[in-house]
Amino acid sequence: MAQNKKEISITVELDDNNIPEKIDWNATDKAGEGIANCKAMFLSMWDPEKQDTLRLDLWTKEMTKEEMKVFFHQTLVTMAETLENATEEEAMAEDMRDFTAYFAEKMEIVE
Repeated sequence: MAQNKKEISITVELDDNNIPEKIDWNATDKAGEGIANCKAMFLSMWDPEKQDTLRLDLWTKEMTKEEMKVFFHQTLVTMAETLENATEEEAMAEDMRDFTAYFAEKMEIVE
């Protein structure tokens, strides 16, 4: 049985229309002290019983479209790295990296 545990907490403050106004998070092994604020998050979890992905995508009212484009790009880059690390699918990860470069160009994101 695992003796080491980590905890992640996420608090979302909503307006009267259930639109996120503030997203705070903390983790037991997060760098730095205290609660951190963010404007957007993508959380994906694998349900082994249903063989399906559960996801939660949130962003605050203050998240600009330009910030969202960069956030998407950086998330796609990270997904390519994770795919390669988790599956050793180097060729597909490289294809994903090619797409992220295309994405950045089309979204006019400076790398």
